[in-house]
Amino acid sequence: MSEPSVDALAQGVLGGDRTTIGRAITLIESRRPEHREQAHRLLSALAPHAGQAHRVGITGVPGAGKSTLIEALGLKLVEEGRRVAVLAVDPSSTRSGGSILADKTRMLRLSKHPSAFVRPSPSSGTLGGVTATTRETMTILEAAGYDVVLVETVGVGQSETMVAQMVDFFLLVLLAGAGDEFQAIKKGVVELADMIAVNKADGDNVRPARAAASAYRHALHILTPASATWTPPVCTVSARTGDGLDAMWSGIEEHRTLMTNSGELAEKRRAQRREWFIQLVEARVVERFWASCSTRAEVEAEVLAGTLSPSHAAARLLGEDES
Repeated sequence: MSEPSVDALAQGVLGGDRTTIGRAITLIESRRPEHREQAHRLLSALAPHAGQAHRVGITGVPGAGKSTLIEALGLKLVEEGRRVAVLAVDPSSTRSGGSILADKTRMLRLSKHPSAFVRPSPSSGTLGGVTATTRETMTILEAAGYDVVLVETVGVGQSETMVAQMVDFFLLVLLAGAGDEFQAIKKGVVELADMIAVNKADGDNVRPARAAASAYRHALHILTPASATWTPPVCTVSARTGDGLDAMWSGIEEHRTLMTNSGELAEKRRAQRREWFIQLVEARVVERFWASCSTRAEVEAEVLAGTLSPSHAAARLLGEDES
């Protein structure tokens, strides 16, 4: 069976065909050189039809129930008539490059809904908690007519903040019950959060969740909000019972309205496109440099042998050292 043409892929995506959407994402995730040119043409054809979706990034501490919360939120939104796409990024093995890709199995109800599309993707060693093609995948999903795109990241870490560079709203999901919990979270992630949601606020955990939310509110007072228009709220929510889900989403929508009216959302997206452009150029430059570097093996061998320092080696390869 021959592969569909770029035009056929574009038409299928614009028509909302789920199978074609999956093929289009697979194309842009491919590392084969012949697929890269096709991916560029496909994205150019779809870009004018993208950009209208509400982009929400969701991260949190391990065990916070991000996937369960995302499914509960996604089901709520599709039942209200929205079309929801979820990009769930799974950690990749550093040895094989493989990924567990378990998020789709954890979101069975949502993934089966005709108005939803759940795509698990391996991070493939990419820093930032997202894949190297997350932005391109978002373009495809927006062009396909999904009006809410939820990006679940690998987990809280030093490089996790990259997700904030590609979404409109950054939700940080936390838990109650651990006194040192807040201290363990990187300050940079907290500073970028547009909202903190304390999950699993149900049963005997309601009171601890409320106490944790209060503590997080006090902790946020020492941080300067990123926007003069929006002060990040802290809420409690239960993905299991649905309590607090409406209030959480109302806050996310209120943020979008305020940012749109103030012009900050448009400016944020312009800045994100610029950053995306710069990152792609830098990645291509590095890729081309290594491809054309004929002395890499020789210099690398000296570094590994300890006869040449890494800094001296870099200077030699870049033509900054004549010795």
